[in-house]
Amino acid sequence: MSTGLIIALIVIAAVVVAAAVMLTLRARGGHGGRNLKQRFGPEYDRAVARHDGDTKAAERELAERVERYGGLRERPLEPAERERFEARWTAAQEHFVEEPRQAVSEADLLLMELAGARGFPDGGRYEEQVDALSVHHAAHLDGYRRVHSGTATADTAGGTDTEDLRMAMVEARAFFDDLVTAGAESGHRHRRSDGAPRNRGGSPLPLTSHRARPKES
Repeated sequence: MSTGLIIALIVIAAVVVAAAVMLTLRARGGHGGRNLKQRFGPEYDRAVARHDGDTKAAERELAERVERYGGLRERPLEPAERERFEARWTAAQEHFVEEPRQAVSEADLLLMELAGARGFPDGGRYEEQVDALSVHHAAHLDGYRRVHSGTATADTAGGTDTEDLRMAMVEARAFFDDLVTAGAESGHRHRRSDGAPRNRGGSPLPLTSHRARPKES
């Protein structure tokens, strides 16, 4: 066998191997993308938008979150802890009628502490905490973001509309329910069959604001 033929065979083999590797990587990338989209839900779309539509960059970011926080083991709440958090949330909702901005601040602090109690990064590192939460509780995470954003903007020029704050509280309640009941035997006792949060008496949270009513939940 001539030297030229041997070289040609080596080149052909190298091309075949490279093509196989590329096909494998593409297959894994597509599968990984589908898995990430399924796992992160609205967080996936949020990441894509933040990267100006670059899905590859968004998927790299989300994959890094999974690698960093996927192994995090959530600490289950003791029944007494859960009751204290639920009582504090009820108090914040009641407070909303008279002091909506203060109630949103209370909700923000409560969610921060609840996440820490479940084993997520300390609330003093908000962005890191949210990244970790997105890996395990992505479905309703925007509720946490909304009360945190409402707290940050309530005192700016023009303030924040009370209806916006109320909707932030409603969405945050869904996240609260998800986080406080995760891992508990009664994990869905606060939810209607359509996924909307219920109050402790079983009725859904109102979708309109009525100042005359003493409670939101």
